[in-house]
Amino acid sequence: MAATFMIADSLGEYLRLRRGQVTPADVGLPGTGTRRVPGLRRDEVAELVGLSTDYYVRLEQGRARRPSDEVLDALSRALRLGPAERTHLYDLARPPRRPVPTADACEQGAPPRAAVLRQVVEAVLTPAVIMNDRSDVLAWNDLAAALIADFPRLPPNERNMARQIFLAPDARQVHPDWDDAARTTVGILRMAAGRQPHDPRLVRLIGELSLSSDTFRALWARHHVHEKTHGRKRFRHPAVGEVSLDYQTFRVPGPARHLMVVYTAAAGSPAAQALNFLGSIAVAHPPLSTHG
Repeated sequence: MAATFMIADSLGEYLRLRRGQVTPADVGLPGTGTRRVPGLRRDEVAELVGLSTDYYVRLEQGRARRPSDEVLDALSRALRLGPAERTHLYDLARPPRRPVPTADACEQGAPPRAAVLRQVVEAVLTPAVIMNDRSDVLAWNDLAAALIADFPRLPPNERNMARQIFLAPDARQVHPDWDDAARTTVGILRMAAGRQPHDPRLVRLIGELSLSSDTFRALWARHHVHEKTHGRKRFRHPAVGEVSLDYQTFRVPGPARHLMVVYTAAAGSPAAQALNFLGSIAVAHPPLSTHG
């Protein structure tokens, strides 16, 4: 089942899905009465983009290779794609000739870099984690372990935010906005699948989640994509109750796509006071120091 989920995400399928979500009225075309299927017809997309219908049909059928940037930009406009959807379209149209490195320094024997990443995240005074494209949590500080998940005590393969959202027994308690968290988590994995459709760890992860969670399967079938950038997220902790934090992401330079996520609260706010209290608990009862 894992391989089936990965193979299904093709350029042609994505184009068909997206044109089915755009009505003629959305793009200024006249309606033509009842349609057999929702959305735009192939010839309408071709007209909007400035392509022949034959060429567009070949795109959907996977018979046209590597469309130009101009064509992809025009498709993005015609199909009303947002920034994340546009990036995903490009990823599907330009599959990598060879796998992009996805092994993280904490796992594959680059001790100097691993130590630096840990030092960076541990120096942050608010909850912070470093993750890869698969949502594996590679490094964290004590506040993140206290607020989000007890990463030091989790087996390495469970230090993954998608597994925590869909498989952890207390997920809905920790994440009050669980439905939104589930949707965005699947969107992040869908984007990762577009960039690295043959990453064996990602294939296994999606296979495990699809077998274990009906909700994951339903969300995966929607082909929603999401790129984590910034926003606000709520957590619930037994010692401090609900905490609403702003988050910002930062790309970590290097061949692998590592992302540092930092959660902050305004000085003097109830959320900041809650973090201070969690910090005092972490000092009194420090977690295990294992990051491997």
